[in-house]
Amino acid sequence: MMLSRFREALEDSQQAVRLDDCFTKGHLREGKCHLSLGNAMAASRCFQKVLELDPTNTQALQEHKNAAALLEFEKMAEYGFEKRDFRKVVFCMDRALEFASACHKFKILKAECLALLGRYHEAQSVASDILRMDSTNADALYVRGLCLYYEDCIEKAVQFFVQALRMAPDHEKARLACRNAKALKAKKEEGNNAFKDRDYDAAYQLYTEALTIDPNNIKTNAKLYCNRATAGAKYEEAVRDYEKVYHTEKTKEHKTLLKTAQLELKKSKRKDYYKVLGVSKDATEDEIKKAYRKRALMHHPDRHSGASAEVQKEEEKKFKEVGEAFTVLSDPKKKSRYDSGQDLDDDGMGDFDANNIFKAFFGGPGNFSFETNSAPGNFFFQFG
Repeated sequence: MMLSRFREALEDSQQAVRLDDCFTKGHLREGKCHLSLGNAMAASRCFQKVLELDPTNTQALQEHKNAAALLEFEKMAEYGFEKRDFRKVVFCMDRALEFASACHKFKILKAECLALLGRYHEAQSVASDILRMDSTNADALYVRGLCLYYEDCIEKAVQFFVQALRMAPDHEKARLACRNAKALKAKKEEGNNAFKDRDYDAAYQLYTEALTIDPNNIKTNAKLYCNRATAGAKYEEAVRDYEKVYHTEKTKEHKTLLKTAQLELKKSKRKDYYKVLGVSKDATEDEIKKAYRKRALMHHPDRHSGASAEVQKEEEKKFKEVGEAFTVLSDPKKKSRYDSGQDLDDDGMGDFDANNIFKAFFGGPGNFSFETNSAPGNFFFQFG
């Protein structure tokens, strides 16, 4: 026992009491070995035997209480794990290990809960300590795999899960984790391939399916949300995905991605002045002027004076939008602010006059008129 070789000490103690069932010290040492190895019930029976032989044995009384306390911590940890209260389990296992320092089962449970809490370094440290003593410990192999899995090292994680299943083919947790890891890796790769092929709808759907495989895999899911937000055409969905990413991992990169998505959402809800004029975002000043000339003449109210009231109203609206678009895109400062997503309300956009812009562009009043020929609906623009 002094060398912490509790299993060997347990066998020696058991042999001693088999030879002499009234050997008090033998029963006491057997109980201590059981307790150190985490066998609270067996330890309790040994200490009870000592008390039957020597009711005043203070050491046995105290150890009996320790065994009862250990049993209680076990029950609390089991209940906490069922309720996914992993912090409580870690607390209980820390207390239990004060009595049962050589119990691999308690160490493994603590390590598993540390992994589920995202404390991967601590979990790996515990599992690695056990594997140094017993390289075939399936539970420790499973926990090592679990840490790698949750750190998005899925391929390496699968190797540990497979190794654990070789050691213990009935290890249900390792089997489930291995299945999830393989499914997640495959679905993510399918989504990536679809994205590379520019099939964004398929990529979006595949990333969505991947996100349902394991909600607990935070790091991998964060990447999946990023990928889905990139593949998705709807800015509202992209913002929601990036919010989930940033909530999961509040990094500078994720904050930038969220802000960019929010800006694009804001921009998407404004009038698209480039679309109104029918020009690209890198259109030159001359191209913007030519586009305005064409659209302004096309939608000018005088050109539609003979149309129905409904058509006149629609064309007047388009005429105003064309003037508004030209006012912004022809002014370098306003265009820069518009492109960066800034509000233009402070620039007097609410009270501009499309007719004044038209007159200024075409040289003032009296310099133009619309005339019709014999064919209804045909108009000619003439300069005075």
